[in-house]
Amino acid sequence: MKSFGSRLRHAMRHFGPVCVGIDPHPELLRSWGLTEDAEGLERFAEICVEAFDGRVALVKPQVAFFEAYGCGGIAVLERTIEVLRASGTLVLADAKRGDIGSTMAAYARTWLADGPLGSDAVTVSPYLGFGALAPALDLAEAEHRGVFVLAATSNPEGALVQRAVAADGRTVAQTMVDEAAARNAGAQFGSVGVVVGATLTEAPDLSALNGPILMPGVGAQGGAPETVRDLVPESVLRNVVPNVSREVLREGPDIPALRARVHAMQDAFAFLQK
Repeated sequence: MKSFGSRLRHAMRHFGPVCVGIDPHPELLRSWGLTEDAEGLERFAEICVEAFDGRVALVKPQVAFFEAYGCGGIAVLERTIEVLRASGTLVLADAKRGDIGSTMAAYARTWLADGPLGSDAVTVSPYLGFGALAPALDLAEAEHRGVFVLAATSNPEGALVQRAVAADGRTVAQTMVDEAAARNAGAQFGSVGVVVGATLTEAPDLSALNGPILMPGVGAQGGAPETVRDLVPESVLRNVVPNVSREVLREGPDIPALRARVHAMQDAFAFLQK
């Protein structure tokens, strides 16, 4: 089986680099005329799958919005992941897990093994130390899956930690990028990505990462093709995976409208793959 990095690279070349989020927050459920319960959640997810499956490089369900409905919501998430992956669409579970030892290993098994929530990749938080992510990183490598490490997020509170400077002169965010790069060493295109907000005014040095750069915040949150171009060195632009959610989802529940908005975003970011 090919590595996640190789499969993602192929998908980005075929469909364009855009990752589309499935974020069923209550306001969207209401605007789509759906009930705020597991039944409404399931219909929301079904519409998203029909609109995006086989049409985008990567789909990113926001796990928290499914968890909010308890076991019913988790069951919907399981079915959503299963349907997408069965057809070959890559799934990134946006779970942002981070812990130590056996607990981190359990999170890794949940999202990166062949269980009911097993996905192609998962987002993780390294702020208990990058080394604490080893269970997820090791299992992802063994299972040919991917991990996206939070590095430089766009929320204002993140700067307190991420821009702090360590004894070696690097920011914490830069350290996370450098650690991810070390895990990708020797790969044609690595499977350890980082998350860098598209609305930042300055990003860590990404030139040596050799892996995917997920950039949330595109569209409704203010990120745009020009902001992405300004943040990332030209040499690694083709590694950028812009993440759009509300910008696309506000077109629902009309499936042709959702697809049209995805296509427009793919066109807007086509320069990343040139």
